[in-house]
Amino acid sequence: MVEMKVSGIILEPKSRSPIVVLKDLAEKRALLIWVGEPEANAILMGLEQVETPRPLTHDLFLVTVGELGATIREVAILAMKEKTFFAEIVLDTRRGEHRIDARPSDALALALRAEAPIHVAEEVLEQSGIPIRQEGEEGAPAGRSDDEDFRRFLENVKPSDFTRLGGGDLPADS
Repeated sequence: MVEMKVSGIILEPKSRSPIVVLKDLAEKRALLIWVGEPEANAILMGLEQVETPRPLTHDLFLVTVGELGATIREVAILAMKEKTFFAEIVLDTRRGEHRIDARPSDALALALRAEAPIHVAEEVLEQSGIPIRQEGEEGAPAGRSDDEDFRRFLENVKPSDFTRLGGGDLPADS
């Protein structure tokens, strides 16, 4: 498993569909997950630590987990099958570990609120990950940061650019 962080959410230029960008901690690989607008908003609210007057769904779930004496240890994106990512929320409870099947978008929104680590299976990164060139590496322009190059790449990316990753269409959150 590779620990990753939510780097941000971008919009696919043509369709304006939200894409969650995960980067490994060394910032050498990224994983892009297309999500819906409500899911993107929930992730952004967690990323920006927005507090609401009343708990929203992910906040309510997190409070409920805590009231039951459990904690979210981590979330894990474990597989991609038929163009769909699969994730789990790993809870530590009084009776031991419990794993809950979840959509990646929900797992990410909860991880951000709980400040829990996000892990992605190496196999998923091999299937769908995107290498990020570091400054000084062959093919990386001198004088520009990796973040700048990655941002430019993401601004111009098209869904058709990723058909080679999984041998078909884009990987999704559902």
